[in-house]
Amino acid sequence: MTDRKYKETVHTDTNHYEYTTITHDENKVRIYTLKNGLKVFLAQNFDAPRIQTYIPVRTGSNNDPADNTGLAHYLEHMMFKGTSRIGTQNWEKESKLLDQISALYEDHKAEQDSEKKKEIYKKIDEISQEASQYAIANEYDKAISSLGASGTNAHTWFDETVYKNNIPNNELEKWLKIEKERFSEIVLRLFHTELESVYEEFNRAQDNDTRLVNYELMAALFPTHPNGQQTTLGKPEHLKNPSMVAIHKYFDEYYVPNNYAMVLVGDLDFEETIVLIDQYFGSLPYKELPTKTPILEQPIVEIVETTVKSPTTPRVQLAWRTESYGTREAMLADVVANILSNRGEAGLLDLHINQTQKMLWAQAFSVGLRQYGYFSIVAVPKETQTLDEARAMVLEEIELIKRGDFPEWMLPAIINDFKLQRMKGLETADGLATNLYDTYIKGRSWEQELNEMDEYSRFTKEDIIQFANEFFKENYVVVNKEKGINDKLLRVENPGITPVKINREARSTFLNEILVEKTEDIKPEFINYQKEIITDTIQDKKISFVKNKYNDIAQVHYIFPFGSDHDRDLGISTQLLQYLGTDHLSPEDLKKEFFKIGVSNDFKTTHDQLLITLSGLEENIEKGIALLQNWMSHVQPDQETYHQFVGTVLENRQAVKKDKNRIMTALTNYTKLGSNSRFTDVISKEELESSKAEIFTNRMKNLFKYPYQVFFYGKDFDRFKGYINQYIEEESLQIPQPKQYPEPDTGGKVYFINYDMVQMEMSKLGKGRLVDPSTFGKVNVFNEYFGRGLSSIVFQEIRESKSLAYSAYVSYSANSELNHPDYISTYIGTQPDKLMIAVDTMNDLMTELPEVSIQFENAKNAALKQIASTRVTRNNIFFNTLRLKKLNIHHDFRKNIYEQIQHLKFEDLKTFYQTEVKSVHFNTAILGKKENLNMEAVHKMGTFTEVSLKDIFGH
Repeated sequence: MTDRKYKETVHTDTNHYEYTTITHDENKVRIYTLKNGLKVFLAQNFDAPRIQTYIPVRTGSNNDPADNTGLAHYLEHMMFKGTSRIGTQNWEKESKLLDQISALYEDHKAEQDSEKKKEIYKKIDEISQEASQYAIANEYDKAISSLGASGTNAHTWFDETVYKNNIPNNELEKWLKIEKERFSEIVLRLFHTELESVYEEFNRAQDNDTRLVNYELMAALFPTHPNGQQTTLGKPEHLKNPSMVAIHKYFDEYYVPNNYAMVLVGDLDFEETIVLIDQYFGSLPYKELPTKTPILEQPIVEIVETTVKSPTTPRVQLAWRTESYGTREAMLADVVANILSNRGEAGLLDLHINQTQKMLWAQAFSVGLRQYGYFSIVAVPKETQTLDEARAMVLEEIELIKRGDFPEWMLPAIINDFKLQRMKGLETADGLATNLYDTYIKGRSWEQELNEMDEYSRFTKEDIIQFANEFFKENYVVVNKEKGINDKLLRVENPGITPVKINREARSTFLNEILVEKTEDIKPEFINYQKEIITDTIQDKKISFVKNKYNDIAQVHYIFPFGSDHDRDLGISTQLLQYLGTDHLSPEDLKKEFFKIGVSNDFKTTHDQLLITLSGLEENIEKGIALLQNWMSHVQPDQETYHQFVGTVLENRQAVKKDKNRIMTALTNYTKLGSNSRFTDVISKEELESSKAEIFTNRMKNLFKYPYQVFFYGKDFDRFKGYINQYIEEESLQIPQPKQYPEPDTGGKVYFINYDMVQMEMSKLGKGRLVDPSTFGKVNVFNEYFGRGLSSIVFQEIRESKSLAYSAYVSYSANSELNHPDYISTYIGTQPDKLMIAVDTMNDLMTELPEVSIQFENAKNAALKQIASTRVTRNNIFFNTLRLKKLNIHHDFRKNIYEQIQHLKFEDLKTFYQTEVKSVHFNTAILGKKENLNMEAVHKMGTFTEVSLKDIFGH
C-alpha cells in the first residue's frame, strides 16, 4: 500500500517491437503502438489458460449523427452479423440484394407520406426475404463459440463501444483471425430483423425506471452536449427511419485501428502475442478521424427541476455537473461522494440518514466521463416524507462538508479504501483488462491511472472544504420521481416483418477453415481439493485454509450450517444487528472503527446457511475479528431503534411491491412453488411490531455457541490459528430442525399480475425429476445447444428469424441439493402484440428437439474447451467443496462432466430431452398490462388466475 511514483519507461523486445511499461507496476502491463496507430495492452495472469479480451472503440452515442441517434448502438448489433466472408453462402448474389435494400431505406427515410413509407417497407421486407436465402445467421457466434469462448458480448455508451470475449489461450490466433475479419468491414445483413430487436430493446428500456430518471437527469445537466441530448438507444423516430448508408459511413470513419485498442490479459506470451496481433491487425489502414468541434456547456446558474412519474416508489435525485474524468474537480467530487457514501460503511449519509433510519435510503456517487461528468445523490423518502424533505436532508449533509464538520480520520481512511478496492479490482484478469480499456476510452495513459492514488493522497481537508464551498451552490439539477402513470412512454410499433429463413446447416468457407484448423488441445486440470485445502481443528471447530497467492487481502468466513429454514427470524436478526451498538460503542462508532482499519463485514443468510465474512488487509484482520466478536457478544437491544427498523422493513416491503423486476421474480416463484414457499413465508407486520428487540439480539449473542466452521483465505495460517483460538467458545446449542417446504407438481396454471408497462414478460416453469448429477454433462450441452446463448436454437428462431423478442431462452436448471427436483424454465420478453406468436413459436420448438449436427458438435466442443481451460482458484477452491457436498460429491466433478460430454451423441441428448424435458408440465407467469392480454390465447395455456401482490409476496 506504499505510495510510489509511477513512470513510463520505453523498451524494445527481441522482435524489435517497441513498448512501454510503468515502473513499479505490479501487473507489468506492456503497451505497444503498431504503425497503423493500434494501441495494444498486454498483461499476464496465470489463473487459467485463458485470455480476457476487449476491443474498445473510442466512439459511442456521442458521435451519432443528430438525425441518426442510436446509430452507434445499432452498428454494435450489426458487428455480430458477419462480413463478405462470414455469414454468407453466396456473397456475389447477396451483396446485390443488400445494395437494393440500402437504397430502399434511403427512399424510406426521405419519404414523408406515411402510406408510401409502408409500401417501401413492404418492398424492403420482400427483398430481405430473398437476401436471407444466402445469409447464415449467427455465424460469427458459431465461429467464436467453437473456440470455447465465453462472455461473448458488446456494449455501447457515451464515448465507447466495447467488444468482449474470454478465450482459451491456445485459440488466440483463430480469435485474431475472426476479429480481424469482423473489424475489416461491416455487412448489414438481416438488417430489418435486427432492427426489430433494437425496437424491443428500446421498449424494454421504457419499462426501466432507472433509465427513465437518468434520461431526464442527463438532459437537464447537458442541455447542449450529446451526453444529455443523445441516448444510447436513440430516438424512436430515428429507429423507425434508419440509414444503412449512414451506418457504413460511421463504421468507415470510426472503426479504424488508430481509434480502437486491443486489450488482452491472461495466460499469454508477450512477444508471441504482439507478433500475432501485428500479423492480423497491422495491415488495417490508418485513417484520419473526423474533426469535431468541442461542444461546451454554459455553467448551470440556477436549480433546474423536473418531474417524472412511474409506478415505483418515489425518490429524488440531485446532480451537479463536473469537469472531465481525471481532472482535479472530478477527483475532488469523487472524494466528497465517498465522504457521504463509502460503500454503506461510514459516510455522512450512511451514518446520519441510513444508519439512523431517517429515510429509507440515500447514496452519493460521482461519474466521470471523457468530457464532463457529474456528482449525484439519490434519496428515497419514507411514505410520511415529501421529496422536498428528502432533498433538504441530503443537502444538510453537504453543508456539513462545507463547514468541515467531518472527522480528521475520514479522508485518509477513504484514500486507503480506494487503494484497497483498486487492489481487489486488479487481481483478476477481467478486473485489470476492464481498467485498461476504461483508461484508453477516457484518453488517459496507464501512467496517469497508476499515479491517481498519489494525487488523491495529496488532498487535504482544507482542499475538500474549499472545493465544497465553490462547487455546491444552487447550480444543480433535481429530478423528482413521483408515483403515478408514466406519461412519457413511447411505443415503437412493429413495422411488420415476415420471418426470414434460418440456414442452420449451412457454413461459409471461412467458418469451415476455422473449424478444420487444429490447435493443440488444452489438457483439463481437475483439482485435488484435499491437497489444496489445509484443515485443522481448534477446540471443537474445523478450521480450513487456502493460501492467497496474489496480494495482501485476507478473508475470514464463519460458516454456520443452518439458515432461514431452521430459524425464519435469522435474517431479520442479522439486519437489525447493523443498527445496534455495544455497551461501549454506538452503531455509528462501530461502522467508523471497521472503516478505519479497512475491514468490511458481511452477513448473508440463505435457507440452509449463515455466512459471516470479514475482508481486508491481512495485517488488520485480527482487529476486525476482535471488533466483530465484541459487537456480537455485547450487542445492546434498543426498542426504539427496533421500532424504527420495523418501520423501515415494512416500507421497504411496500417499495419492493412497486418494482417491476421484483414483482416478476415473486410471480415466477409463486408460479413455481405456490403460496407456501420460503419466498412467501415472511414475518408478518403484526409479529414484527409486537416483538422485542431482545428476541433478535439474543440470537446474535448466542450465535457462536452453535456448531460452525471457519475458513481463512490469506497467507499466514499459523498466525491466524494463534489469534482465532481465543474467540472460540464451547459449543452448547443445537441446530433446530429445518422447516420443510412443499415442491408441488406444475402444470396447467396461468398466473397473471397487472402492471403498467410497454412490454409483456412471460415465463413458463416446469418441475422435473429429482436432481441426478450423472446428467450434468447433458444439461450443460442442452443449454448451450438449444436454450441459451447467441448461437442457440431458441435465440436463432425467436430473435434472428422472426424478431419476436429481444430476450428469449429455455433453461434446464439442475438442483443444487440431492432429493430435490430440477426445473425447466422458458422466458420471453416482448411487445404485447407479438407475445402469443412468440409463445407458439417456443411451443413448436419444444415439440421435438431440432437436430442440427453442426450446432450440436459446436455446442459440445465449446463446452469441452471451456471446462478444459477453466481452473478453480482463490476462495472458490473451498466454497466449491461446500456446494458439491450438498450433492454428496467429494471430488472435482467437472471430470465426470467432461468425460460424459466427450462421449455424448445427439441421440443421447435427444433421449435426455424426451425423458427429462418434453414430459414436463408447465405453469405460466405473465406480467403486463391487462388490456393488452389476449385472453383467448391465454386460456389455451391453462386455468387463468389474476393474483395479487399480497399473494405472491406473502405480505
